[in-house]
Amino acid sequence: MLVIAIISIALLRRAGLPAILAYLVTGVISGPSGFNWFSQHQMQSVAELGVVLLMFSLGLEFSLPRLWAMRRTVFGLGSAQVVVTTLLATCISLLSSLSIVESLVVGSAIALSSTAIVLKLLNEQGWLRRRHGELSVSVLLFQDLAVVPLLILLPLLASGGETLSIQSIGYAMAEGVLAFIALMAFGKWGLPRLFDEVARSRSNELFMLSTLVVALLTGALTQWLGLSMALGAFMAGMLLGESQYKRQLEADIRPFRDLLMGLFFISIGMLIDFSLVLQFWWQILIILIAVIVGKALVVFALLRLAKESFRISVSTALSLAQVGEFSFVVLALAVNYELLDIELSTKLVMVAVLSMAIAPWLVRHSPDIARRLQGVKSKGEKTLAIEPKIEHQNDLVLILGYGRVGQTIARFMKTEAVPFLVLDLDPTRVSEARKAGEPVYFGDVCKRSILKQAKIREAKLIVLTFSSSRILEEVLPLCRQLAPEAKILVRTRDDTGMEELEKAGASQVIPETLEGSLMLVSQVLYQCGVPLTRILKRLEYERRNHYKYLHGFFSGAETDFTLEHLHAVALPKGASAVGMTLAEIPWEKLRVELRAVRRSGAEVESPALDWIIRSGDTLIILGKPRRIEKAEIHLLQG
Repeated sequence: MLVIAIISIALLRRAGLPAILAYLVTGVISGPSGFNWFSQHQMQSVAELGVVLLMFSLGLEFSLPRLWAMRRTVFGLGSAQVVVTTLLATCISLLSSLSIVESLVVGSAIALSSTAIVLKLLNEQGWLRRRHGELSVSVLLFQDLAVVPLLILLPLLASGGETLSIQSIGYAMAEGVLAFIALMAFGKWGLPRLFDEVARSRSNELFMLSTLVVALLTGALTQWLGLSMALGAFMAGMLLGESQYKRQLEADIRPFRDLLMGLFFISIGMLIDFSLVLQFWWQILIILIAVIVGKALVVFALLRLAKESFRISVSTALSLAQVGEFSFVVLALAVNYELLDIELSTKLVMVAVLSMAIAPWLVRHSPDIARRLQGVKSKGEKTLAIEPKIEHQNDLVLILGYGRVGQTIARFMKTEAVPFLVLDLDPTRVSEARKAGEPVYFGDVCKRSILKQAKIREAKLIVLTFSSSRILEEVLPLCRQLAPEAKILVRTRDDTGMEELEKAGASQVIPETLEGSLMLVSQVLYQCGVPLTRILKRLEYERRNHYKYLHGFFSGAETDFTLEHLHAVALPKGASAVGMTLAEIPWEKLRVELRAVRRSGAEVESPALDWIIRSGDTLIILGKPRRIEKAEIHLLQG
């Protein structure tokens, strides 16, 4: 089963899909619909521990000061989204002939979105600090908090059934509050002293064991009170989240959490009956469309009522339109408590799976979709004309992108009184900069008309500061076409695709990581007594030769095997290449580069082509792993 999980994760990760889907696929293959190695009941007890540790980790991330700082959006927008979506889904479920309890469970499951997927994608795109990113995080925080009362209500719904009363709900909530107060007291006075003693022992094993015991014991305590194990673990995590041990606790619990959560999602996959999926595929498709469109419309409407812009509202709505991983927790517990039948649970699980599969595309393209919809909506609106007030426009420097790098460049430009103009697509950032008197304008640099308004044809220098390769590929050829005489400097993270950028029109490509290495090298050489003029010449030589000494390294345990690296090939007496000249080796066909030859302890860089190879020589070659492997076979065996 674990072999299938490994293969599934590897394949789906290459397709850009989350690992959760791979675990669900593994569950389908291993469960009753597949080989039937395990039943869902056999997996359940182990899988529940995954939920407990997930809730413990979630509690560690909850900071009460952070929640208080974001209280308006978290408790305002977040609560409105959960309540409205739950009520809407519950009403539609009631109209579909479901009972009130089934409808409430369905509504609660649909209201939740995927915290793991959305936060990961927003972080990858660098959007966590953008307005739509902040709003998305606020809603997700409240959804995670909303799981806590759900964990209290589900056992109550199972015992109360149709005769559920407000009094019984109030009693259960009061019980939960008392448990919370008791744990708070223990967490304030007991847990810090416990972990202080554990930390003094300087034993990693003891610290890890204590973390697991605390998570499981608090879970057992709340279960004994008739509540959910996951609720107790969440409370313990939240209490320890304020301590100095937070990071260590998180690191210790992560391997157990990830493995057991994998087993939990496998157990969910075992619930999926493919005969039911094939039988009701059209219903699943209709529910999927209804859920994504409905959730997006609810969030959009709430944000527009809160007077957020059209673009921000659409981007946030699309980012939160999927069903989340905690929905699986709710559905699994509902099946265990016999609140839902397998048929309905299978339909909802498939809807959740498909919505999570669509989520990466929706989140990544949400700003683009918002801009397109805004273009249709605001047809008659006029954009603010860009009018750079610069006396000598031939000396203009055009900076595209006003992030960290763009702002740093602009500060130095201002200090040296060099005229410049900046274009950026973040309205908040542009507004703040303009209030401070900076020549920053809002505009999409991928549009020809915007660049023309920014006087790109009169600029002597254009600086592209974007880290996104997708934007660079689009903007760079356009800049070169509109300003054929201007120098174009391009900032990149590393030297991946450096030659392609130069071919596309870049005058110079500045890779951040390599330039950082050069600065460190210059300081090391200077401290070693190497003359400053020689250091500067060396740095200039490296830049001119595309950072030759910063390419290719001997591989280690954590090497990225998609990059080129160095490899030493020792040639024994019977090697095929012995006796040949370097010119006779088909380097171009092998697609590797010879960097140096070592003989008798001395190294010769870039030896002449008439060099005759002897036994005992070591050839140092540069290339990608597969090519190096083939080249080594050719040099040794022919």
